[in-house]
Amino acid sequence: INATGPFTDSIRRMDDEEVDKICSPSTGVHIVLPGYFSPVNMGMLDPETSDGRVIFFLPWERYTIAGTTDTPCEPHARPEATEKEIQFILGEIDNYFDKKIKVRRGDVLAAWSGMRPLVRDPSAANSAALSRNHVIEVSKSGMVTIAGGKWTTYRRMAEDAVDAVVSDFPDAAPCKTRGLVVEGAHNYHPNLSIELCQRYGFDSEVAQHLAHNYGTQAHELAKITQLTGKRWPLVGKRLVADMPFIESEVKYAIEYEYACHVKDFIARRTRLAFLNVQATRECLPRVAELMAEELGWTEEEIEAEIKDAEGLIRSMGFKLASDVKMQQESQLSVCDYQRYLKVFEELDKDNTGVLRPAELFEAFKNLGVDITIEDTINIINEVDTNRNGVIDQDEYLQIMAGVAEGRIVDSRLQKLVELHIQTERISTQRSGGGI
Repeated sequence: INATGPFTDSIRRMDDEEVDKICSPSTGVHIVLPGYFSPVNMGMLDPETSDGRVIFFLPWERYTIAGTTDTPCEPHARPEATEKEIQFILGEIDNYFDKKIKVRRGDVLAAWSGMRPLVRDPSAANSAALSRNHVIEVSKSGMVTIAGGKWTTYRRMAEDAVDAVVSDFPDAAPCKTRGLVVEGAHNYHPNLSIELCQRYGFDSEVAQHLAHNYGTQAHELAKITQLTGKRWPLVGKRLVADMPFIESEVKYAIEYEYACHVKDFIARRTRLAFLNVQATRECLPRVAELMAEELGWTEEEIEAEIKDAEGLIRSMGFKLASDVKMQQESQLSVCDYQRYLKVFEELDKDNTGVLRPAELFEAFKNLGVDITIEDTINIINEVDTNRNGVIDQDEYLQIMAGVAEGRIVDSRLQKLVELHIQTERISTQRSGGGI
């Protein structure tokens, strides 16, 4: 059976060098935004965007997922979302919000790209027409190719493929997939999360996450979950403070789901990397440590696993500090880079390496700007990409680089910086006492 998605034709041509191509891969980019951008049980789809592509806006795993693009491509192993594609989606969804609400680049928690294996049916009269449905082809040698389709039709695709395989066997039983439930569905009930809270002592958010993602298998996961040592919750140590993923999921992924690498856990057994790449990066060392305990890794293997996982999340929107610094320096002249860096250091009164609300508030006041502390916090939120309530040096320089490149306009932080620079240029000492 040839079930290789966008690589379908390369396998078909191993079987028959003369066969015509049927697959036309296309990349589609999705971005993830904070959950407050969409109602919990309501989504939106618009089939008529500015360039004819479909745009959607849906609640997903307590977050908001938006997309998508549709760009023809050659098949490759790790597609990445480009800045142009991200900006396209942001620009399109901005049309659906109240003008008081702005979807900012810093609101993008993850951005990832996948390849759709769009196919032409070789037996159809119009072989040029692409389809999002799947097709089955049986070659002269007997190889069954299943191509096209979507995640949401995977069971129908499997049924049709296996039916094609056994079509020459008269004793083959009818397909049973319609009566088979997925793992964790046996004895599932809508109040499972409450049961997990009461029986084991999970907090409600974690319990809802476990019930939703593991079904009744959450009971097996609970058996290997450690005590927190707190009054509440009793069990379930989180990997990241503001996300419901817990440490025992790592052990469960190894014992029950055959996870062998850190990237297996963050992207193939859970949706962690798909939801928030910054949070994922923060928990990589702990995930690697937990997996090392189960799999007996050395320190060198742990380091290699973390580096490999970093490579994956870099393709999903995460930028290492070295990447950011190189990008900033390429977009700013050496003079501007040093000048903006100097302003940051001057604003950072307590030398912590970050700009806090109180420091920005004081800076605005010293420049005679009428502003409230609430306004100051809002300015920080505009550029606070890792959502920690402060502006670090990388976030600050990214804004300055974005302004220099023309990608960012009307930044209140940038206006403060320029006002600070202008005031410094016309100091009372330099002007002979008058301003």
